[in-house]
Amino acid sequence: MIDNERDLNNDDVISSFFDSQTSTVCDDFRAGFVAIVGRPNVGKSTLMNHLLGQKLSITSRKPQTTRHRIHGIFTDDDKQIVFVDTPGIHTKEVKVINERMNKAAISALTDVDLVLFVVDALQWREDDLLTLEKLSTTTLPVVLVINKSDTIKDKSQMLPVIESFNESFDFADIVPVSALRGHNLDRLKSVIGQFLPKRPAIFDSEQITDRSERFLASEIIREKIMRQSGDEVPYDLTVQIDTFKDEPAHQDPETGKWRKAVTFIDATIFVERAGQKTIVIGDKGKRIKQVGIEARQDMEKLFDRKIMLTLWVKVKKGWSDDERALNSLGY
Repeated sequence: MIDNERDLNNDDVISSFFDSQTSTVCDDFRAGFVAIVGRPNVGKSTLMNHLLGQKLSITSRKPQTTRHRIHGIFTDDDKQIVFVDTPGIHTKEVKVINERMNKAAISALTDVDLVLFVVDALQWREDDLLTLEKLSTTTLPVVLVINKSDTIKDKSQMLPVIESFNESFDFADIVPVSALRGHNLDRLKSVIGQFLPKRPAIFDSEQITDRSERFLASEIIREKIMRQSGDEVPYDLTVQIDTFKDEPAHQDPETGKWRKAVTFIDATIFVERAGQKTIVIGDKGKRIKQVGIEARQDMEKLFDRKIMLTLWVKVKKGWSDDERALNSLGY
């Protein structure tokens, strides 16, 4: 059993990051759910992607990129970790969609075995305090993950950061990491494994998510638009998959040649104003064309087959603040 009341040695925590030490892995198989929580744009999705060793959650530099809870499944010889990537917990609930994102993040704390609270090594904000306030109501073990620790070059600079966090909450453990660089993630996995219950795997060892390909396709498209558009558009757009049709490999009856398997995807990008539609499409359609190219490439890599993608852009006024519209769009 793990003693959740043990004292954390700050020097050991720091050394674990700078020296990349790893802890001993348990012999018996363990499996469980781990929620990744924190404020927007702190690197939660990047962390999960690098822990999985595969891109699953979409990322961008813009806050509130993640809107849904997404399960990412990591399995090795002695454990299966089902990560629950959540929307960033934030104070400004301007629209109904913001309320739903907060609810999705907070509700993730009810059905998990462990919580990873992700913070930025050098940036502590009001939304961090809000997340910590929500965590104070749970009896779950909480591991503090100090992301972007590579920005702190000197061990002596890390010490006051660790001490400050230690005073604010009774964390089960503290692990500094660099999600983007993949630094100290093996130690984080080992720490996670110690808090998981001993039980068989929950999912098949080859499975990486419980989300459908339709959902993943819509998220990939949304990511490409968020990365290419200005600050105005990302928060007022969503993507709906209209058609997702698999055509298996087959022999052409006329030529006799074999055609590779292909998936035909038609998707509609909804924005709230006509001006945003113009931005998404771009000059002479250049932006939407580039979005389609990049989205198709990512889908072919993730789904491991040829993709034929067609995109449409339409105006749907007020969708992000309309209960019925949000329901129809899967929020």
